[in-house]
Amino acid sequence: MFFTSTKSQVGFILQWAIATLGGFLISLCWIEVGEKPDVGVAQASLGGLAIAFPQSLLIRHQILSGRWVLATLLAWAIITAIGVGAVGWIVPNTATLPLRIFWGTNLGAVAGLIIGSAQWTAIPKSVALSWQWIFVSAIAWAMAVPIGAIVGIVLLRLTRLFLGEVVGLAIAWIVVAIFTGINAYRLLR
Repeated sequence: MFFTSTKSQVGFILQWAIATLGGFLISLCWIEVGEKPDVGVAQASLGGLAIAFPQSLLIRHQILSGRWVLATLLAWAIITAIGVGAVGWIVPNTATLPLRIFWGTNLGAVAGLIIGSAQWTAIPKSVALSWQWIFVSAIAWAMAVPIGAIVGIVLLRLTRLFLGEVVGLAIAWIVVAIFTGINAYRLLR
């Protein structure tokens, strides 16, 4: 059954990735992907909720799932409010590849640091090395955002469809899900 405790690392990571990507896809019902000014705090909060809820179902036996959802929602609101932007739903406004990589890495690291710090508050302090979640999140986002931005611009140029940028964002979410899923399994085992 989905969202049950899995004994294998691969099974858990697969469920985590499905929960995270599924949350992103569901969030697209409320959030229109666009550039930084197009996605506001309310939309980013809804997106955070769409991502955090399925994740919390998966890890509900090890963490405070209500706190996980609230922390994630607040983190996305903060990220957007301070001007970083809802990096999981915005596309870079430049077609220059080096700038996409530079800004994607920087904005991804900041967003990941904020998300990881917020989510860390929901991880029980009895979990050894729980503080690592903060840095794994920052690294995952710092890698995922530029990868998604590269895929997005390549697909946009090949197809001339904005959908290429949305696929790039989905790739970024998958990368984040894999890296954070590996760490979540290791921490919560």
